[in-house]
Amino acid sequence: MRVGIGYDSHRFVKGRPLILGGITIPHPRGLAGHSDADAVAHALIDAILGAAAAGNIGQLFPDSDPRWKDADSMELLRTAHELVRGRGLALVQADLTVIIEQPRLGPHLAPMAAALAERLGVSPGAISVKAKTNEGMGFLGRGEGIAVIAVASLEAR
Repeated sequence: MRVGIGYDSHRFVKGRPLILGGITIPHPRGLAGHSDADAVAHALIDAILGAAAAGNIGQLFPDSDPRWKDADSMELLRTAHELVRGRGLALVQADLTVIIEQPRLGPHLAPMAAALAERLGVSPGAISVKAKTNEGMGFLGRGEGIAVIAVASLEAR
C-alpha cells in the first residue's frame, strides 16, 4: 500500500466557469489557472502521483507548455492515473477536502465524487469529497480563492 498527499489552491477571477471535480458549478467567478483550473482534480493528481513517487502535476503538465492551456483537468487526471497504472499501481481510495467559503458545495459533492470515480475507473465508494469553510480566516476566509487537500492510496496490481 502506498499513500500520497496532494494540495492545490487557486484564486477566484471573473469571466471563467467554476469547475470542481469535473462539475461546472453555478457561481459568478471561476478559478484562475493555465488549464481549466479544476483544483479538485489537480490536488488528486498530485496525491496519485505522490503515492507512486512519480513527480507532480507541474512536472507532468507544466504551465509553460501551451498544450495544457485551458486543458480539461479531468483528462489530465485520467492521464496521470494511466501513468501510475503503467507502473503497476492502482488507485484504491481517495479522500478530498475542498476549503471554500462560497459557493456552498453540499449539493455538488456526490456528483463530483461520481465524476472522479468514473474518470478513474473505480467504484463510486472509493472517492470521498467533502467541503469546509475557513471560518472567515485568511485568503480562503475572505473568499479570494479555494484550496483542496487530497489523500490517495494505491496498491500494486
